[in-house]
Amino acid sequence: MKSATIPALRVEPELREAVEDVLGENETLSSFMESALRAGVGRRRHQREFIARGLAAREDPFLRESLVSFGSLGYVVLFEVDDETTASMLAIRHQLEEDYQ
Repeated sequence: MKSATIPALRVEPELREAVEDVLGENETLSSFMESALRAGVGRRRHQREFIARGLAAREDPFLRESLVSFGSLGYVVLFEVDDETTASMLAIRHQLEEDYQ
């Protein structure tokens, strides 16, 4: 895959110094910026999905998700509350997957 460029970022000298101060051994400013961008994109995607689930919950207030821990990661279970004592599991996905298949 071809690489693409991102426009130069102008920052205050204090911010650049702060970034350079926290760079790891053999870590470049470019690799730090790429990691920060990837993390930001991931946060925005998760935020968008969270909002979409919240809006969907208004339409079906009995639809819920629960995180099931498994080591350092886990699974997300989609379930529907049937009544006071019963819930039906509808789907399960790894927590790093974007959505249910």
